[in-house]
Amino acid sequence: MSSKEFYTIAVDCMGGDHGPSVTLPACRHFLDAHPKAKLLLVGQSDALAGFKHERAEIVHASEVVGMDDPVEIALRRKKDSSMRVAIEQVKSGEADAAVSAGNTGALMAIARYVLKTMDGIDRPAIAGQMPNFKGGGTTMLDLGANVDCAPEHLFQFAVMGSALVSVLQDNASPTVGLLNIGEEAIKGNEIIKKTAELLRSAANSGDLNFYGNVEGNDIFKGTVDIVVCDGFVGNVALKTSEGLATMMGGFLKSEFSRSIFTRIAAIFAYPVLTSFKNRVDHRRYNGAALLGLRGLVFKSHGSADELAFETAINRAYDAARHQLLSRVAARIAHAAPLLNLQVNASEDSANAAATE
Repeated sequence: MSSKEFYTIAVDCMGGDHGPSVTLPACRHFLDAHPKAKLLLVGQSDALAGFKHERAEIVHASEVVGMDDPVEIALRRKKDSSMRVAIEQVKSGEADAAVSAGNTGALMAIARYVLKTMDGIDRPAIAGQMPNFKGGGTTMLDLGANVDCAPEHLFQFAVMGSALVSVLQDNASPTVGLLNIGEEAIKGNEIIKKTAELLRSAANSGDLNFYGNVEGNDIFKGTVDIVVCDGFVGNVALKTSEGLATMMGGFLKSEFSRSIFTRIAAIFAYPVLTSFKNRVDHRRYNGAALLGLRGLVFKSHGSADELAFETAINRAYDAARHQLLSRVAARIAHAAPLLNLQVNASEDSANAAATE
C-alpha cells in the first residue's frame, strides 16, 4: 500500500439518472467514513454550491453528458462535461481516480481518449462484481465494453482481472474461469479454445491461476474468483444479476400484502429471505473498474442510489491506495512475452497457410 497522506477521488456529480441528489449525499457519507480521503466534486457550480466540507473542492464543468447522448456528442462536442473534466483530473495528477455514473459508452470513449491505454493492452475492459451464494462477489469482465473479442483480448482481461482481485480482495492467487457452454476442453468455438490454450500456458508460467472452463451458473455459485468473457455475454449476466435483486425485493413486499396465513408464513421466512436479498443486492457490488487505461476510472450504475454510489467511490479509493494501476501494469508486462509469442505463432501459421 502507498504511504501517501491523502488520496483524492474526482467525482462526476452530474452523471447518472439522479445527479447531485444522489452523488452529493453519497460523497458526504464517504468523506465522513474516510478521514484520509479528499474529493473533487466536478459539475455545474450552481448545482453543487450547497456542499461544504473541509476535504472537498468543487471543480466547475459547464456541460453534462446525458444518459442517451451518442458517444460522438460526448467525446467531440461536450469537451467541458463533468465526465470529461473528472477524468482530466486523473490525467493531470490532481486526482488518483475518477468515478462517474454517467453514460457507459461515453465514459469508456472519453477515458480511453484522455488517458490512453497501457502498453500491452489492446482494449480496456469493464470489470465488476456479481454477488454469489458464498456471500461474496465473483469478479467478471468484460461487462460491456467489447462485444467482439479475439483470444488475445480475453487473455489480457484475465491478467488485468487477476491484478484487480489480488489488490482489492487481498488474494495473491485468484482463480480464473473462462466462460463456456461446458466445462470440457473440447467445447466452445475457436476463439474460446484458443483463449483456453493461452490461459493454460499462462498458468504453466505462473502468470495466472487458471481453473478451466466454467458455465453460467458458476458465476453465482462462486466457483472461481474471476470469470472472463466477451462484453455481450458479460452485460447480459450483469443485468440478470440486478434483476434478481429487484425481484427478491418485490417478492418480500408482495408476501406481506396477502392473506393472514401467508403473512404468518412470511414472518418466519423473512430473516432467511432478507439475508438472501442482501447477499444478491447489486448495490453492495456497485463500481466497475475500467481496466487497461493509464489512470483509474470507475463506473457506477446509472440508477445508483446513495448507498450504491458510495460503494463505487469506496472501490475507487481502495484501488488508488492499493496502487492498482502499477500492479496491473506489472502483471501485463510480466505476461507480455507469452502473449507476443502466441501472436507471432498465429502470424507464422497464417503466413505459412498463405504460401501453401
